[in-house]
Amino acid sequence: MSDLPVGWGLATVGEIATLMDGPFGSNLKTAHYTESGPRVIRLQNIGSGTFIDERAHIAPEHYRKLEKHSVVAGDVITASLGEEAPRACLVPPQLGPAIVKADCIRTRAAPGIDPAFLMWMLNSPPVRSAASASIKGVGRPRLGLGGLRRLSIPIPPSDEQRRIRSAIEEHLSRLDAAEQSLAQAERRVALLRISTRSHAVSGDWPLVALGQVTESQIYGSSAKAGADPSGVPILRMGNIRDGAFDFGELKYLPADHPDVEKCRLRRGDVLFNRTNSAELVGKSAVFKTGPNPTVFASYLIRVRLSPECDPNWAGLVINSHLGRQYIASVRTQQVGQANVNGTKLAAMPIPLPPLDEQRRVLAEVEQQFSILDAMDAQIDRALRRSAGLRRAILEQAFSGKLVPQDPSDEPASVLLERIATERSD
Repeated sequence: MSDLPVGWGLATVGEIATLMDGPFGSNLKTAHYTESGPRVIRLQNIGSGTFIDERAHIAPEHYRKLEKHSVVAGDVITASLGEEAPRACLVPPQLGPAIVKADCIRTRAAPGIDPAFLMWMLNSPPVRSAASASIKGVGRPRLGLGGLRRLSIPIPPSDEQRRIRSAIEEHLSRLDAAEQSLAQAERRVALLRISTRSHAVSGDWPLVALGQVTESQIYGSSAKAGADPSGVPILRMGNIRDGAFDFGELKYLPADHPDVEKCRLRRGDVLFNRTNSAELVGKSAVFKTGPNPTVFASYLIRVRLSPECDPNWAGLVINSHLGRQYIASVRTQQVGQANVNGTKLAAMPIPLPPLDEQRRVLAEVEQQFSILDAMDAQIDRALRRSAGLRRAILEQAFSGKLVPQDPSDEPASVLLERIATERSD
């Protein structure tokens, strides 16, 4: 950010805005929250350029005690905690009385500094990169009030700030519309997966209990897993996603642990998630390939099937509407978690066509899913391109390349001098 365009200047955030962070400690605790009243702006409200309407309130009398931390429409609110600091958005006009919480900083731009321009500047890759040198802490990385105040940013002339802000918003609105279309496409693909499974298992076949075609069924290891990759990978409930395994975030058991042999997986094992939230309990996947050996954790049940039931057929049924309906009818709820035990799993009724018919249907499903997988991959590539374009727009904006400079604009040096004079009076 050292090579500034003609007419631009360099200033710290503290020189072109007044900053106020939220109350710490006993001044604002969870016990102070109420069902209604003035709003509390927390970290979860601050998106990159977007205010997220997650609600928290305090009583009017407590708001009055903390009114020095209040915000008004058009203030920039900045998250000083997290690796993406300074993440920033604007206070929306409809918010009403509100204060910022700890680690949220009210950044009120001086006259001549466009608040939306400042907000986009704080979200830009060059500024985030510069801010990273001031972020302290590992588990809870924090930029802090002082770090934000000392952060240097390029300042264009006032009129150019407004041109930049308008150009950014025009470009990003098009990207927003494109991403909304991509999100709709993602939902359609997900619905097609559901309907493909439902259609596949809807034949006129006899029903049997899953336990009738099961050779063995055991719970996984309850041993504490660690991060040492020299051990044996252990699959947990988070590794099951949409009927398949994700090996991206693994934990490990020591190679000499006694559970390794007992819980060792082999090709064709079905893993059933017995405890999770109500909407996720019962998700299942078939182990087809992975590190050898691989074991599984206690919130999963391993089912090994007899030869008359293809494990992929059982996995398809469990993840279909038939399996979901059964799971919803038998699950129990305890302390926010739903549970389906091994006995209920064994009693699950599944349609059982002849083995050749199972494999014919599975081949059709695999063909359909390969098309849906390709569609998902295209959507994912488009979303990554969109994210890259967002970064590029902000990088160009704050290097003076998004809109043309106008020699008739008042130079930023005059603006910065005026702000300094007004603040010293």
